[in-house]
Amino acid sequence: MIELAEEDGTVVFQDGSRVKADAIVHCTGYKYNFPFLDDDAGIYVDDNCVRPLYKHMFPPQLAPHISFIGLPFRSVLFPLFQLQSNWVAGVLSGRIELPSQETMVHDVAAFYSEMEARGCPKRDTHDLGCTFEYEDWLVEQCGMEKIEEWRKVVYVEARTTAPDRHESYRDEWDDNHLLAQAHHDFIKYL
Repeated sequence: MIELAEEDGTVVFQDGSRVKADAIVHCTGYKYNFPFLDDDAGIYVDDNCVRPLYKHMFPPQLAPHISFIGLPFRSVLFPLFQLQSNWVAGVLSGRIELPSQETMVHDVAAFYSEMEARGCPKRDTHDLGCTFEYEDWLVEQCGMEKIEEWRKVVYVEARTTAPDRHESYRDEWDDNHLLAQAHHDFIKYL
């Protein structure tokens, strides 16, 4: 916890440690809330778990008339949001067909049962972690290109290594090969 910020940019923490900071980003987190949905819509937020949702997007009883994009976290978010948007657009255009309501309800129940069996708290329902199974599934559904491997590697490395070496991991990590791959991918946009 921050105790105070000094005029020269030094941040003093409650434990007495200090660091020179260029910026302070106050992250309050997200608490899902949909006050515009009546209780009879059958969509509930319980411990930050929006449910019931098929594939984090469609409530089976209201699909395809309502969908949620952007609920999952701990992923390469903007490419994920693009994939979700493409999938919803495909469903709404009729290019992609949702399973039957019964199949979606069964899939949702199985997903929640699996989470409970693993001991995952409800608040982690939309946490995708460091795997890309969900994103790869969306890619397959939409017929799009997978998220580039270099993005996945950078994401996983930052999530799993950076917290232990927050001061120096950028200087110690040999990522030149990933930068070359990223450059190659970005050239197509020029």
